[in-house]
Amino acid sequence: MESLFDFEQLKRVETGMIIVGIDEAGRGPLAGPVVAAAVSLKYQEFGGGNLAEEKAWKLVRDSKKLSEKQREKAFDFVLEHFDVGVGIVTAETIDRINILQATFLAMKEAVSELRKKLVGTDTGMLLLVDGNQEIPNLSVRQETVVGGDALVRSIAAASIIAKVTRDRMMAHYDAEYPAYGFAKHKGYGTKEHMDALRRIGACPIHRMSFKPVFYSVPENVNRNLLK
Repeated sequence: MESLFDFEQLKRVETGMIIVGIDEAGRGPLAGPVVAAAVSLKYQEFGGGNLAEEKAWKLVRDSKKLSEKQREKAFDFVLEHFDVGVGIVTAETIDRINILQATFLAMKEAVSELRKKLVGTDTGMLLLVDGNQEIPNLSVRQETVVGGDALVRSIAAASIIAKVTRDRMMAHYDAEYPAYGFAKHKGYGTKEHMDALRRIGACPIHRMSFKPVFYSVPENVNRNLLK
């Protein structure tokens, strides 16, 4: 079986291009933004260095399999070893264009930010996109990788950047809107979150196009306006 590195290293050798991993965080929550990250390794090889650095590399894997403490540590390590671009799309925009298109928009913004850091390179970019859908209307070579955050180190690194960035934003929103418990559930539809929605309704960072939020507004309970 291929290691976490093999697929990505092979693509680098085959194409001679800069390999960029892309992933997102926050498609499913009822509140907050969707965040995407695009990352590219600063050097040609993974690993190396002293024992502590080798241990840190092992944390650059699927963010869902890391504890919050591990993700925070890995986040700093990724920033040191990868060039990083981040895209953030708000709940308001999600409601306007839908979550799928908002996710693609966040990914495009992340790629745009990364490109600014790669000015002067002339080898071209190959985007490895987590999932089974390419980013539409983007003039960059792409390949999709299903389960990519468990197979491609750059996608795993992108998943960490996106997840930690979004979690930090939700912690900030928790201080602004303390009744919902955003710091705990990050906007997902937990029992605590749903109870708060039923009790006090939605706040400005809720995604009103998501049915549980829409129907938490009393005047919408007997309406069926969602497409």
